Amino acid sequence: MERTKYRLIVILLGFFALQLRGSNKSDIYDAYINNRMTSWKVVIDKLSTQSDKSSGSILELVNFQYGYIMWCLENNNKTEAVGYLKLAEDNIRSLEVRNADAALVYGYKAAFYGCHIALNKFSAPFNGPKSSDCAKRAIQLDHDQPFGFVQLGNVKFHAPSLMGGSKAGAIGNYLIAKGLMEKNTGELKGDWNYLNLLTTLAGAYEVTADFPKAKMIYEEILRFEPEFKRVKDELYPRLLKKMDK
Repeated sequence: MERTKYRLIVILLGFFALQLRGSNKSDIYDAYINNRMTSWKVVIDKLSTQSDKSSGSILELVNFQYGYIMWCLENNNKTEAVGYLKLAEDNIRSLEVRNADAALVYGYKAAFYGCHIALNKFSAPFNGPKSSDCAKRAIQLDHDQPFGFVQLGNVKFHAPSLMGGSKAGAIGNYLIAKGLMEKNTGELKGDWNYLNLLTTLAGAYEVTADFPKAKMIYEEILRFEPEFKRVKDELYPRLLKKMDK
């Protein structure tokens, strides 16, 4: 009887944890499409205070921290980016100790080396190769995990051509990541990472002056999520104005 009670408690706790993780994902997605980054910050700060987190919970937190850091960098909030980057890298070190999902760990290491470059461009000769190596290692470890391809795309997009940079190469990697994500259609709904990848891809097409393809991706985004505020109110209308000139 006692063993049965114990098993029931474990099952109920596991179910409760899954519900919480689903709620966190939904809250982050809502914050992303509505550009409510204060709400995003509330979620990651709450998750950071939880003790005895599983490896899966830490990976989820790192993903949310990554998104917030990128937003801080895009909005020139370097002080906050530095603080959250330190927290995220601490979490990555704890995942390495646990031998948790090495492909994703290397993907995030690639991303965070890139963040260090964004914070200090003079660190590029040092951090750029590290970011590239980590992204390639992530892909080598799991060729079906899209995040490594996203990061390799980012490396190629931002690196100078003499260091292996290539806008076309970046787009190629983004397209591979897109294809891998879309193999699991049931996981796309409510996933900010998918919308972020599509937005990045559209932006890459726009930078390379391939406006028809950028338009096609922005329209794909709005079919998938019509309420995505940044694309609906800013990026897509801006592209249409460029195309009308």
